[in-house]
Amino acid sequence: MSKRILEDDTDSDPRPRTKQRRRSPTPLPLAAQTHLTYPSPDPTSGPAPAFQQPTPLISFSYTPAHELEFTDSALRYFLPPPRRAQLAHAYDRWVRRPEERARVDSLLRALSTARARAHPALTSAVGAVAWRGVITRILTAPYEERDGWDLNVMCVRGVLYLEEHRSEAILREKNDMVPRQLLQTYFGYAFESYCTSATPDGVNVPQRPGDPPGWGGDVNTNVQWCSVVRTKLGDTRLVIGGEVDCVRGKYTGKTDTFVELKTSMSIRGEQDEVRFEKKLLKFYMQSFLLGVPEIVVGFRTPAGEVKTTQTFKTVEIPRLVRGKAHAWDPTVCLRWGDTFLRFLQTHCRAGEDGQEDMVWRAVFRPKVGVELVLLDKAGVDDVVGGEDRVGFLPRWFWQEVEGQAGEAKEVES
Repeated sequence: MSKRILEDDTDSDPRPRTKQRRRSPTPLPLAAQTHLTYPSPDPTSGPAPAFQQPTPLISFSYTPAHELEFTDSALRYFLPPPRRAQLAHAYDRWVRRPEERARVDSLLRALSTARARAHPALTSAVGAVAWRGVITRILTAPYEERDGWDLNVMCVRGVLYLEEHRSEAILREKNDMVPRQLLQTYFGYAFESYCTSATPDGVNVPQRPGDPPGWGGDVNTNVQWCSVVRTKLGDTRLVIGGEVDCVRGKYTGKTDTFVELKTSMSIRGEQDEVRFEKKLLKFYMQSFLLGVPEIVVGFRTPAGEVKTTQTFKTVEIPRLVRGKAHAWDPTVCLRWGDTFLRFLQTHCRAGEDGQEDMVWRAVFRPKVGVELVLLDKAGVDDVVGGEDRVGFLPRWFWQEVEGQAGEAKEVES
């Protein structure tokens, strides 16, 4: 088993830092077994690396049976929610998809389809492929105080593939939430129902007796509409996929009408305000990565009654926390994300025999940093999970990539 640890070697003073500004970012990696040298001695200082405006590649839908189709059948349209919307409505009718391994298969199918359609944004080489949730976790790591994460990483033909690693214990925890947590999770989905319509005219007609005005239909978490975009962080071209809650007015084929929907507890005092402004970091990054221009937040009571709604322009969110004791800085996040991706590109390489089916595990622990481990056979078998895969990549995609590499060699010769 091979292991590389990312540590902060930028400070020559070995004494522990006991005094830090409140909400200061976690000191994150600059060194491994072989010491890396970056343009800046500190990945959390200096100007942000360039981030390219996301360009849509393709969209797709999951049907009520969670079947993938390259249509916009699951696309929803924004409409203002009714006053005092009750988010607990139809909780007993919720069709809840069980939590599973966070496979990257659907995103790879979308990438393959976009390539087959010769999308012009894919003429340049891709550097990394991941779901939006994975990239959000990476970018927000400098300010994460509680939750760690594990990622599976492969590098095939120079392209990084990343997926969240969920252990059996984590899956059990997610599938066996206590009733209070489960209800709060449902509140977010119910808010989406009140805020969206299946038609552009923005009218929701109650489908069942007893449904309140504005109810957009019972919650089925099998159903999703997803957008896949290409963007660039520093020198790394990224293909990112993620669910989009709805669009305002119409879908233009771009990201300019996308809307993200969120719920949060009503702000009753200073502590609530601080808590919400910390939460805004993830709200911001999730939307920023897909090019979503606005976020609509429903502020609710503990019982799930929406008291008020507020719309935030994504680009303006960082200004809301600037200069505060609990402030976060997106520049820190982008620098760290760029550092992290370049670290993976440096170390997640083929073996001396050219073997590319190796699987690495990147383990992040808050206020500590990231450890990168090469999985042994038992670890890889656990990732494969008895499915037809090479590492965590579905075999059909692996064969497709290998076939493309073979064609490229023939052209060169």
